[in-house]
Amino acid sequence: MTKLSSFNRNGANYFVRYNETIRVKDGVLCDTYEFVDDDSQDLAIIYVDNGCSTPLQKVIGGTETVEGYMSGRAVLRIGLDDNKIVSYDFPNDNSSNEVTVLVGQTMQWEAIEDLTIYEICTPPYKEGRFLNTTK
Repeated sequence: MTKLSSFNRNGANYFVRYNETIRVKDGVLCDTYEFVDDDSQDLAIIYVDNGCSTPLQKVIGGTETVEGYMSGRAVLRIGLDDNKIVSYDFPNDNSSNEVTVLVGQTMQWEAIEDLTIYEICTPPYKEGRFLNTTK
């Protein structure tokens, strides 16, 4: 997978610096990046194989977590504070390619085809921001 030197978000181009690739679990790889000249947030490009899903995670820290669609087909499920689940189908021409996940909510991507997504964390990701859960 080609490493990025820039990232386009909503029509704006940002320079990024590759850090490392993490094997999250079988079928899920994550390339981590930092934004050049902006240490207030960071970027992860996540690759999910067809039929696989990201871990079910609860957001327990940070100011803003943005989940963004890049390519493939998938369902993103967000668990709200009142135990309701909201599902987003991607691609879908009728909606944004981004979803903001709030502290206290859960999130999980399920790939229907090979999938590429991004995650922007403000402030940058630190261990303990997400809690992997089976609930």
